[in-house]
Amino acid sequence: MPNRTPNDLKTMGLKATLPRLKILNLFETSEERHLTAEDVYKILLAEGMDIGLATIYRVLTQFEQAGILARHHFESGKAVFELNEGGHHDHLVCLQCGHVEEFYDSEIEKRQDAIARDRGFSIHEHSLQLYAYCNRPNCPNRKSGVHRSFSDDSSTEG
Repeated sequence: MPNRTPNDLKTMGLKATLPRLKILNLFETSEERHLTAEDVYKILLAEGMDIGLATIYRVLTQFEQAGILARHHFESGKAVFELNEGGHHDHLVCLQCGHVEEFYDSEIEKRQDAIARDRGFSIHEHSLQLYAYCNRPNCPNRKSGVHRSFSDDSSTEG
């Protein structure tokens, strides 16, 4: 998606203020696609921008209402925002470090449509979040000595 201009914001009914432009630029250029309001605040503060947390929450809500951002509520309970680029995707969320991976699987989509159709429904919209433990060795929130994988679940039987 190309970077939006101040005129793009104006056509959406939003004045192109410095906080709005900075926050929008952050979402358009950040390597991390899923950010909380606190993440935005910390990143902007590190860049020398003193934009209050209340302003950030207000801008994020305005961007969501304008269709610029999409809001998700993952396991942490905190609102997480990402650019709304129009394409459907699902999410894998690490329960320890909070890392979010996006994915799209046409077979999953077909199966969900078939399940709905078999039960007399037509899907209007849906979201799928898979909560798991990442197997990344550098998971920043992994408890020491813990390395989970699907095979680890057998230890809970008994």
